[in-house]
Amino acid sequence: MKPKPPVPKWRWGVWYTTLAAALVLFYGLFTPFWFGLRVLAWIAEFRSRRRAGRRPGTASS
Repeated sequence: MKPKPPVPKWRWGVWYTTLAAALVLFYGLFTPFWFGLRVLAWIAEFRSRRRAGRRPGTASS
């Protein structure tokens, strides 16, 4: 069995460039987007619970 030849340097460069772009995309774009969606969901839940706690027949503001 022959030993594997070394990986060419250009492939390492492509790999690390792709990895860096993926990390920037994930942490720079997807994470803030996800946090934004979570904040909107928390606000909607809070408002929904606040409305559900009102007594029937009371004036709403």
